[in-house]
Amino acid sequence: MDWICENVEMPKIDTEALAEWIGRVVKSHDRILGPLVYIFCDDNRIIEVNRQFLNHDYYTDIITFDYSRGRMISGDMFISLDTVATNAELVNASYDNELLRVIIHGVLHLCGINDKGPGEREIMEQNENEALAMLCCDDNN
Repeated sequence: MDWICENVEMPKIDTEALAEWIGRVVKSHDRILGPLVYIFCDDNRIIEVNRQFLNHDYYTDIITFDYSRGRMISGDMFISLDTVATNAELVNASYDNELLRVIIHGVLHLCGINDKGPGEREIMEQNENEALAMLCCDDNN
């Protein structure tokens, strides 16, 4: 698992603990963890990626490029730390919790969970909450 920064400072996260957590979440979805790359960036970079690759002209918190094959998940995930901060304020969540939610959101996409169709957003949120609970509970052991 790689953690890269473009135009931002690395967030204060325990990448080793997060990698273990991500592995457990992937396993809980009956998938195998392959190469993942997280690219932390700013809003300028995320909109550039969104325009170039998806023809979307708006800011977003995460863009996931899926290279998975069969049960093995693999992908690149661009995360705008600017949008994570904005969204944390909007939903009255801490920045750290919102960042964790976005980090696992991309993994859940790679596991086959979508959030654009009718009823899919609720399924994604449920899976995010279950994954976050796995991290929370592991801290208490």
